[in-house]
Amino acid sequence: MSSSNSMSDYDKGMVNRRRVLGDAWVDKSTASSNAFNAEFQNLITRYAWNEVWGRPAFGDKTRRLMVLSTMIALKAYEEFALHVRAGLDGPAESRLTPDDIKEVILQAAIYCGVPAANHAFSVAGDILREKGLIAAKV
Repeated sequence: MSSSNSMSDYDKGMVNRRRVLGDAWVDKSTASSNAFNAEFQNLITRYAWNEVWGRPAFGDKTRRLMVLSTMIALKAYEEFALHVRAGLDGPAESRLTPDDIKEVILQAAIYCGVPAANHAFSVAGDILREKGLIAAKV
C-alpha cells in the first residue's frame, strides 16, 4: 500500500469510513451508488470521513459518542442506529459499550429532550437485544 501522503482524499476517507462503519456497511452503501447520488457519496467520503474523521484532535471513540448525541438531537434515528451498531462492532480501541451508549442517551435527555432520548433508548435497546447484550423483552 502506498503512503497516506500519496493517497487521495477520497481514498483516505474510505479507509476511515471502513474502520468506523465496517466493510459490510460501506460495501452496501457504495453498491447503492448511482448517477443521482454518486457525487454525494464522494463528497461525504472526502469531507466527513477524511477531513473530519481524519483529524487528530479526537479519537474514534470520542467522535462516535459525539455522532450519537448529534443524531439524537437531530432525531435522525436511522443514522443513530447505524452508529450504535458500528460503535458496538468497532475495533477494540474505539468500541462502545452498552453503558457508553446509555450515558450518551441520558445526557441527550437533558439537552435534546426526553422524547428524543426515549426513542433513542428504544432504538438502541432493540439493537442491544438483537446482539444479545441485554435481556430480551419479557
